[in-house]
Amino acid sequence: MSVKILTLFSILFLSSALAGAQDIRGTVRNEEGPLPGATIQAGPDIGVISDPDGKFVLSGLDKGNYILTIRSIGHQTITKEVSVPVKGTLEILLPTNSLGLQEVVVTGSMAPVYLKDSPVKIEVVNAKQLTTFLPSAATGIIESVSLINGVQEVVACGVCFTNSISINGLPGPYTAVLLDGSPMFGNLASVYGLNGIPASIIDRIEVIKGPNSTLYGSEAMAGVINVITKDPSEQPLLVADVMGTTHQELFTNLSYRIDAGKSTGQFGVNHAYINLFEDDNGDGFGDIVNLDRFSLFNKWDIHRKSGRKWTLAGKYYYEDRRNGVEEYLENREYRQIRGSDSVYGESIYTRRAELFGTYEFDFIPSLKADYSFSTHRQDSYYGSDQYVASQDIAFANLIYTGNTGDHQWLSGLTLRYQYYDDNTVATPDADHQFIPGIFIQDTWDISPTLDLLTGLRLDHYREHGMIFSPRLNARIEAGPATTIRANFGTGFRLVNLFTEDHAFVTGQREVVIAESLLPERSVNGSLSLNQILVLGESQASLEMDLYYTYFTNKILPDYSDPAKIIYENSGGNAITKGVAVTWNHEFAFPLSFSAGFSLQRATEETETAGSPERRQIEFAPDFTGTFSASYIWREAELTIALNSQLTGPMQLPEVYDLDNGGIPEPDPRPVRSEPFSIHSIQLTRPLSKSLTLYGGIQNIFNYKQEYSPLSGYNDPAYAPGFSDQFDTAYSFAPIHGREFYLGITWRMKK
Repeated sequence: MSVKILTLFSILFLSSALAGAQDIRGTVRNEEGPLPGATIQAGPDIGVISDPDGKFVLSGLDKGNYILTIRSIGHQTITKEVSVPVKGTLEILLPTNSLGLQEVVVTGSMAPVYLKDSPVKIEVVNAKQLTTFLPSAATGIIESVSLINGVQEVVACGVCFTNSISINGLPGPYTAVLLDGSPMFGNLASVYGLNGIPASIIDRIEVIKGPNSTLYGSEAMAGVINVITKDPSEQPLLVADVMGTTHQELFTNLSYRIDAGKSTGQFGVNHAYINLFEDDNGDGFGDIVNLDRFSLFNKWDIHRKSGRKWTLAGKYYYEDRRNGVEEYLENREYRQIRGSDSVYGESIYTRRAELFGTYEFDFIPSLKADYSFSTHRQDSYYGSDQYVASQDIAFANLIYTGNTGDHQWLSGLTLRYQYYDDNTVATPDADHQFIPGIFIQDTWDISPTLDLLTGLRLDHYREHGMIFSPRLNARIEAGPATTIRANFGTGFRLVNLFTEDHAFVTGQREVVIAESLLPERSVNGSLSLNQILVLGESQASLEMDLYYTYFTNKILPDYSDPAKIIYENSGGNAITKGVAVTWNHEFAFPLSFSAGFSLQRATEETETAGSPERRQIEFAPDFTGTFSASYIWREAELTIALNSQLTGPMQLPEVYDLDNGGIPEPDPRPVRSEPFSIHSIQLTRPLSKSLTLYGGIQNIFNYKQEYSPLSGYNDPAYAPGFSDQFDTAYSFAPIHGREFYLGITWRMKK
């Protein structure tokens, strides 16, 4: 009897205990769908991992309240309070984090792919980053790239401050700049046309480092920068952005969404005004370029019954850029005296129009066309020397995509016509070129952890015949949080001397073209590692890159003779190599930062007295660094963002200052620069749902290069700027000092 009673008591006890035990069932998802491998914790010793369908069960819980912590690599960690017992099944959405693994990119393969899945290493700057770290009204593509490790602005002239984008230490003309995938900024436009892309039209900027001529042809030797413009249907009805600075600069952006039936368009206006003479370094020339810039932008997403894509965009850009001695700028005197042989100034009028878009065909669903046309006119005076140039580019890319088993392939036909003419000795006759090309690319999903991308391009040039450009890219998923990419690519480039070196038309050096210039060629290999880390409740990514590029027929201007610039194909070779490390970190509290460092070496081989000699390429720094951090002070509704750039020592041209008698000093200025850094801070605060106020300081510590970028400006035998010794090429760091700015943005959503 006692045994039966004990057994009954045990059954009742266990039933009571089991009745108290509860389960929490749920599914973890992200924006794409179910999320396997997520960790769900209800306490230090209570936790499970979601299955391949994103489902999980936390068993044996007592009644009460629990704080669930849900984590997954590449996603934000979230907490959720749950009361047990739970009615039904929990649906948990785990957002991707700002490390950007879920960014959709198109530049690496001409097809949309998530950044984490791309066989090609791509770096992205999105619109949110632009407005967080940089003054939106004044920011364009030149300023935007400062957020990317290994990419920097290069200023080539100490009077008109010509600028371009350098990747891994190579000059600006080696970088192909695209607008929505269409190359429109080659040659002439790469000097001034890039300034006409305002941040207000930019959705994101995609950057590939290393040769990419297989997809994008000439000028993609250093890399590719693809500016993706905003989708009109996703924009507010009206956006107005106005900003002013302590250097009397005024920047204005205005955009308006237009709804026409089921089609949507966006119209934008960008204006910049700078009209201040300031000469802190005492060389008699303005430290700040003066300009009036006006840009119009219009983009349409045209509705079609078939649902196929058709976009059409246009941009017009006008700039009146000038600088020189005070007499040249005062009361806009340059308009009457540009070209004077006694009052030195540089005046550049630029007019540029662009048309571009994409059309997907109905009759062949896998066929589309990317198209563009641009016309560029420039009327310039550099002192008394006039430079007049015209350039037209018409481009069409017919692209066909398909799938065969584990292969996603893409093939295309490229048709490019370009016209170029100027009044320099380098272009005795107008240059007309029709450049047909074909390319094919295959992405092979060999296994769930290995993708292989192969490609080949063939272009025909009238003077140089057929040019082949192969590529090979591999992506290895070495673990759930580890991705390795190996890349091999080739590049080629045709030379235009105006963009090769701005000193071609400015200063008083004689231009010597020693031989017929052949296309430059390059071969590149790179290896990159991306490691995602979960550190407590924060997440981080570590990126490491190694690269090596070998150039033949390299064309570098020779400044060794102070009176000349000599252009010829290098008798030897040129090499760029380096390593880059980037750390991105996002904390559970509202702080994130990105820190990058690049160590590089850019050299060329020349012959001296019959013996090969290797020397550093000028203006290529030994190292560069970037740092950006943002913190949201929630109580004050304030976003605080810091942005810093570090530039290491670089080789500089031999420049000789003049003594009081106008005779060159026996020793040149330093031919190696000192390291320097530039720091900026921006504060952003919403005033209401539609108004946002922002302000900040650029160049906080007021760094300016020690020497004037000009030399020979004080020759007593000549008016400033007209001496045979006058040169503008010693420009390697800012001469524009600290600047405060304040802006306001108004958004009307409906």
